[in-house]
Amino acid sequence: MKWFKIWLMSYVNYISAGSSKPWREIPENKTDDLSFVENYQPKKKMVKHLRILLHGPVGAGKSSFINSVTSCLQGRITCSNAFTDATSGGSFTTQYKTHKINSARSCPFVFNDTMGLEEGNNDGVHVEDIKLAMKGHVRENYMFHPESPLSEGDKGYNPCPTLDDKVHILVFVVDAGKVSLMDDKVVKKMRDVRRAACDLGIPQLAILTKIDEACPMAKTNVENVYKNNYLKQQVDMFSQLVGLPLSCIFLVKNYSSEIVTNDDIDTMILNTLRQIINYGEDFLDNLEQN
Repeated sequence: MKWFKIWLMSYVNYISAGSSKPWREIPENKTDDLSFVENYQPKKKMVKHLRILLHGPVGAGKSSFINSVTSCLQGRITCSNAFTDATSGGSFTTQYKTHKINSARSCPFVFNDTMGLEEGNNDGVHVEDIKLAMKGHVRENYMFHPESPLSEGDKGYNPCPTLDDKVHILVFVVDAGKVSLMDDKVVKKMRDVRRAACDLGIPQLAILTKIDEACPMAKTNVENVYKNNYLKQQVDMFSQLVGLPLSCIFLVKNYSSEIVTNDDIDTMILNTLRQIINYGEDFLDNLEQN
């Protein structure tokens, strides 16, 4: 009955387009967040790069978010960082890669992209591979194998990870228009990953992408995005499904059809990126205290 869910989502979207008061306050422009991101340096000297791990269902926009961050910081549209696929097939990401952000200033944070989660036991990224990646045991360019996870002794296994190899912040990436359509098995996998991150003390944050597709009335206007009741319902629903606090879930519009950057899109991306960095720094601070 997925067609009925899609119709119901469209109907709710229509009747609850927005309210007069935004349900979350974010900056009116990108100036402060841009300055924060451009001047960020990890406080822990032994860490060269804050490592951000992205994971989520196939086609949610993980690679697109990396490219959007690059576009935002370069001030022009670019797709040279993480390759994406516009078709609706399986995961386009098949290898574990570290993506550095190329901008006017050297960015001391990196993204690691993963193969997308799928409902089948032998489809998509294996949950155990995500757990190993968080611990720093997955080497660069490791080819994901949905049927069998990485094992100690394999070529792609890193037996002695440094703090720089380990993940400092885990980010769930989910299509805002498909929260209610996520398969129960995919949700279970996400909760499994989250429990593992909690056991490791790694903070988690979520990004709901494609908000313009989920709710065309919101488009790219920041004020309208956070006044929209339908998008708020998706945030609430994802919070209940995975267990993340509402304050850890953000809305983002990735660059897709645009050929020039947009201040409203940049504002959402930079505000989210600032929180990602802050959460990662909290993890490093806790390590020092312990």
